[in-house]
Amino acid sequence: MKTFLLFTLFMVIAVLVIVMAVILGDTGAWYFAWLVGTVMIVLIAATGGAMLDAQDEHRARTSKGPAPGA
Repeated sequence: MKTFLLFTLFMVIAVLVIVMAVILGDTGAWYFAWLVGTVMIVLIAATGGAMLDAQDEHRARTSKGPAPGA
């Protein structure tokens, strides 16, 4: 059932994109590039933030001081 719902969702998105392309005409490519670029910038920024948090956590765990018995 999940696969069918995903397929239906993607088909609806595809139909909306095709309708938008017909309406926008020649400027559609520019809007598409703008949309994809904006999404990529947001995803890259979120990934960078997650990586920074993971590095900070790793640094905090490994710098607690000398190991016991050392």
